[in-house]
Amino acid sequence: MGVFTYTMAELTSPVAPARLFNAFCIDNHNLLPKVVPEFVKSIEFVKGDSTTVGCIKKISFPEGAPFKYVKDRVDEIDTTNFFIKYTSIEGDVLRDTLECAVYEHKYEPSGTGTNYKMVAHYHTKGDNQVMTDEEITMGKEHIKKIFKTVEEHLIANPQLYA
Repeated sequence: MGVFTYTMAELTSPVAPARLFNAFCIDNHNLLPKVVPEFVKSIEFVKGDSTTVGCIKKISFPEGAPFKYVKDRVDEIDTTNFFIKYTSIEGDVLRDTLECAVYEHKYEPSGTGTNYKMVAHYHTKGDNQVMTDEEITMGKEHIKKIFKTVEEHLIANPQLYA
């Protein structure tokens, strides 16, 4: 098994880290299907809730998306430092080449806004390559589009997660 690590996003935002963290990590099951339905059809809890380590969420993707679903398990959550680490443990996103994928998201204060960083660790089965450069680039673009759309929604709705 190999582990391939990629920085999937390094973005800045004028939105405060607490608001972004709440939108993306705590209340994503309500917000993302409404704000980015082209990327997320639904998010349901299989076990626990969004504030507990061990929580498992099933994220379903819309028709026409390259994948149907993924199940993510929360491994660490720090609501004070705006950090979350979770593992994709099941779903067609893992294809036949991945044992799991571990993601770390950090929302750091920067002036009146946020520096956001997402790092992905892909654990492969055997000697499999994880993804092509094209797939990695596409993944980064999707992350950026989702982030910017949610950011715009929060700016337009300053009462959300305030």
